[in-house]
Amino acid sequence: MGTDTLSFLDAGFLETEDSDRHASLTIGALAVIEGPPPSQREFRDAVAARLLDLPHARDKLRTAPLDVSAPSWTEDANFDLDRHLRRVAIPNPGEEEALFGFLARVMGHRLDRDHPLWECWVVEGLSGDRWAMLAKLHHCMADGITGTRLFEAMCDEVEPTMDPAADSSGPERPAHQPPPSPSISTLLSPRHQYALLETILRAPLTIAQAGLGACRGLARLLAEMLTSSSDTSLIGPIGKQRRYRGARTRMTDVREICGAYGVTVNDVALAAITGGLRTLLLRRGEQPDAHTVRTLVPVSVRSANDDADPPHNQVSLMLPFLPVDIEDHVEQLTAVHQRLSAHKAGKEAQGGKVFTTLAQYGPFMPLAWALRLATRFPQHSVVAVATNIPGPQHTRHVLGRRIVDIFPYVPIALRLRIGIAILSYADTLTFGLTGDYDSTPDLADLATSIEQGVSSLLTAARLETAGS
Repeated sequence: MGTDTLSFLDAGFLETEDSDRHASLTIGALAVIEGPPPSQREFRDAVAARLLDLPHARDKLRTAPLDVSAPSWTEDANFDLDRHLRRVAIPNPGEEEALFGFLARVMGHRLDRDHPLWECWVVEGLSGDRWAMLAKLHHCMADGITGTRLFEAMCDEVEPTMDPAADSSGPERPAHQPPPSPSISTLLSPRHQYALLETILRAPLTIAQAGLGACRGLARLLAEMLTSSSDTSLIGPIGKQRRYRGARTRMTDVREICGAYGVTVNDVALAAITGGLRTLLLRRGEQPDAHTVRTLVPVSVRSANDDADPPHNQVSLMLPFLPVDIEDHVEQLTAVHQRLSAHKAGKEAQGGKVFTTLAQYGPFMPLAWALRLATRFPQHSVVAVATNIPGPQHTRHVLGRRIVDIFPYVPIALRLRIGIAILSYADTLTFGLTGDYDSTPDLADLATSIEQGVSSLLTAARLETAGS
């Protein structure tokens, strides 16, 4: 598989979007920035200098008829930078609610697959002499970690990669003729069949290298996917419109909780989400039980030398039940920590990696059709998605202006009505909440409950430390 060919996981996001007409599988980050907004020319020059040499910034998708081969990237001969740069002003008084409403509307719209799959927005009119920048890209281009690195490329702390004065309205790289998409006759040729046989014969070696534990983890993961969660209003049909809210906590508070109870930042975040979802369900008149909220928790499976990794999605997953049946916040935290530890020991994430790796050895067409068929059946197992993305540890600037907040965005699809992205930036841990517009009118209540959950854990942690 060449670097210009989408991996099976990359292509899976496209297949899922194709199977769900209400889904837009784009990820994004919204930075709130101090000071006056840049002029459009200043912003255009910054994007030209810092983003256009990043992987696939000028490339569009090329697909083969009937999915006879995996999609690949090819240079957009009609690339126009201005097509991807947008500018908008939110109405006075420029409060956060209006900003989040704008974010939800933009992220709910699908990107044009006839052109590179990204956009960058300047948002004017924020209160307090602030503006915002929204970076949006399709999930087939990158996972959350890669997406964060692309976002950081816009920061002043990263050296420019090209001359800002260069005219970037069209392709600057040497012109090349992309190879033709493979035809059915090519795929049936002896050469292609021999290559396919070779990759199939390598599959047992891949399984052996993965280890027995990872294979057991894959079996456990598949079994969980086939097991339904309890009935809840958190899962069901979704529409095209989205809601978005943000929640903030201080990293110093989270680390204090971690130190008091011997847990991780991710444990604290998921415990706060657990408390928030429990409160949401109770307010809706539902009694949560131990099997109400199975959550998809993405796990990065990047190698230690991740700077050398290609820009493909490199994530696996765990599927823990959040303990929404437990009332006490500290007991919730303990249960989350124990359950995540058990899932990690069960090597579910490694098992998921085995599956996506093996998928690379098979013919793409039957795999793509099988995935498309599977996504058309209503799923009843996963209720929400919660992904934790490490962001910049120190304050960043864009065009000399300080970034105050960064809000992450994760998409929803396939009957998942709520998605939560967790991102650390400087001394802030931010929760970005995506909800289906029709079924989650109380998304702001969930954001408030998450903040209150961290506050309750901090109070308990200080009492615990004082009493020891």
